[in-house]
Amino acid sequence: MDFDQNVVFEILSSRLTGKRFAFGPADGPMLTENLRFGRNGQIEGYSHANESYWDICAEHFRILDCNGGVMWRPVNVSMDADGLLTLLLIHPPSPQTHFILREMPQEIAPPALPPPHATEAQDEPQHDAGLGGIGGLGDADYLFPSDLEVTPTLPSRVLLIGSCLTALYAEQFRTLHPHTHFDYIAYNFVSILPDTPPCPAQDYDFQYIQIPLRSVLTDRVVQAMRLNDTAFAKTIMHDAFDVIDVMLDAAMRYNRQHGLLSFVSSFIVPQKSAAPSLRDSGGAGDLSDIVRRLNEYLARKIADYDNTYFMDADSVASAIGKRFVLDDMVYFYGHGAVTYQDWDDFGTIPRNEPIPPLHAFYPTRQTDFVASIFRQAMCAWRTINQVDQVKAVVFDLDNTLWRGQIAEHYRPDTRPWPRTDGWPLGVWETVHALRARGILVAVCSKNDLALVQEKWNDVVDPPFLALNDFACIKINWKPKAENIAEICNEFQIKPRSVVFVDDNPVERAAVTAAFTDIRAIGGNPYLTRRILLWAAETQIAHLSDESARREDMVRQQIRREESRATMERETFLASLGTTVTFVPITSTDQPEFSRVLELTNKTNQFNTTGKRWNFEEISRHIGRGGTVLAFIVKDRFTTYGLVGVLYLRAGEIVQYVMSCRVLGMEIEEFVVAQAVAMLRDAPETPADITAHLTETKDNTPCRDVYLRCGFQETESQDGSRSFILSEQDMPRSPGHITKTEPEFS
Repeated sequence: MDFDQNVVFEILSSRLTGKRFAFGPADGPMLTENLRFGRNGQIEGYSHANESYWDICAEHFRILDCNGGVMWRPVNVSMDADGLLTLLLIHPPSPQTHFILREMPQEIAPPALPPPHATEAQDEPQHDAGLGGIGGLGDADYLFPSDLEVTPTLPSRVLLIGSCLTALYAEQFRTLHPHTHFDYIAYNFVSILPDTPPCPAQDYDFQYIQIPLRSVLTDRVVQAMRLNDTAFAKTIMHDAFDVIDVMLDAAMRYNRQHGLLSFVSSFIVPQKSAAPSLRDSGGAGDLSDIVRRLNEYLARKIADYDNTYFMDADSVASAIGKRFVLDDMVYFYGHGAVTYQDWDDFGTIPRNEPIPPLHAFYPTRQTDFVASIFRQAMCAWRTINQVDQVKAVVFDLDNTLWRGQIAEHYRPDTRPWPRTDGWPLGVWETVHALRARGILVAVCSKNDLALVQEKWNDVVDPPFLALNDFACIKINWKPKAENIAEICNEFQIKPRSVVFVDDNPVERAAVTAAFTDIRAIGGNPYLTRRILLWAAETQIAHLSDESARREDMVRQQIRREESRATMERETFLASLGTTVTFVPITSTDQPEFSRVLELTNKTNQFNTTGKRWNFEEISRHIGRGGTVLAFIVKDRFTTYGLVGVLYLRAGEIVQYVMSCRVLGMEIEEFVVAQAVAMLRDAPETPADITAHLTETKDNTPCRDVYLRCGFQETESQDGSRSFILSEQDMPRSPGHITKTEPEFS
């Protein structure tokens, strides 16, 4: 296929280096099939004075002769079915002269032998050449672990908006992820974006915005002496705030118009203090501190926009090492971009000493940095879409929450006891961090419960963690798979939403054999904390009230089930004092909206279609006259919070989603009855109310909900079912539930 010529001029070094090319006249035999583009700007594998160097000047790819003159530049590029490039080159002084540069297939290396005794992927991290030979995890996987990923999703199309740094992202992203389409809009100073993006806004999974630091600070900051003037330094800061306001507002055009999911990059802070003296470090005139404060301001400012999230590029650069990434050891502080070889003369300007390649003294890890930037955005996208989301983590005790075995290594006659510093303390804090995100934690251990209760305070020292911090405790001698089944039942979640942490590979194997979709880790305690805290699957986009209170609700739910077991069903239901409060969602600005989005996209069992909705789709549904009806449930045990949502439009229940926490209380029938009444009260509503259900592998609990409410099934084909409630029919409405009005603060 043929590419737009702009694409030709955007080809950057990552697409060319490390590849082998054939080169020769367009109408004759190739002169070589081994031409390579060296990272130091030299042509390798083929020797001729006309083709000595290469560079990219203002995003224009060029091949230079031995004197630095432009010998060849591309006028067309195409890609074959295997993704290999062919460039048509012209010689600028003689445009009629055409040569070809054709990418050759890569040689296939023999498969590497697996490391000896490799039993668990997480216990045998791969060595990464980008780490200078020291081994270990690659940067992207270190910062954004993939251990809990199950579904290998990739965005189909991404919009990139920013300066030359974003142009680099665009080209390297295209190389790293050829199955995703990346569109790029250059954005410098206070640019005005086109009225419409390159593709319809709904085609993009997200947009990534990078506001150039240089445009925000302006080149005034180059005159460092002026920053000694406190008044001038404060002016720089306040002017920068104003520029951020204007540039962010302009860059967010498609977000405001279409609700497009947006990631906004931070600025990269200079790697050394830019203050005039040690005493001034961190003061008003310290440019490094100014950039830090700009990041804080930017992070606060994006909270004014819907469906927008802050991407901390500075933390990525810091983790990789700014000395390998940032260009401020050569370029000016206000540039804030990555290093590259400045091929400015190639001998055309006489020098006493030739300039060696940049990497000879400043090794760069540009590719590692760019890959990590994309991985950061990818993980945020997965989190927002709740892909493979973790709802509960179940911990073993011995050699998992502490070193050694409580019955063997913590007896009075075995002192000194195992140390608790290092990874045990880290895992104890991890338990609390997971709880703070609304993730349930449980204990599943083959041990004596009385012994664990007796010795807990001796073993967990300092007392960072208590046994009652866990929402569910299964300490007994039953098979762990049996205990985990009970935990899932009490939490009302599927095993695929659970991570099991156990040091014993036999126990992990037994549990994963019983539940093929559960995730099990724990063989290497040095990896456990990082995986649980940093993986996208344990992050949440918004901490809703329901998420924050989930642990307490589960505890009260267990109490409710214990009470149910002692009473007749009708008596039990009548004793609950259940109330339902309906909250119509009329705007994405409502505080309940984030919970509606979360609930819709994480509920599998009571979900009548299984459809996932994103921010933009719900916004369009509301804008086109549809109704989103959320509801809150409360009984004498607890307030369950916002636990359900119905998507309605003109006489139709499009989708019904409800948390299984309130399943079995006849909430589901009561809500349908109220939704039908609302639809019938609306003007121009059809007399008959319809509903649809698509059977999924998980939604068995809701497949008969419409039949139980009095609907008649009209059609069923391949799991797609339709129902109707005729005008003369009234849906069933349980009498023990009361409708209440919402409370407004």
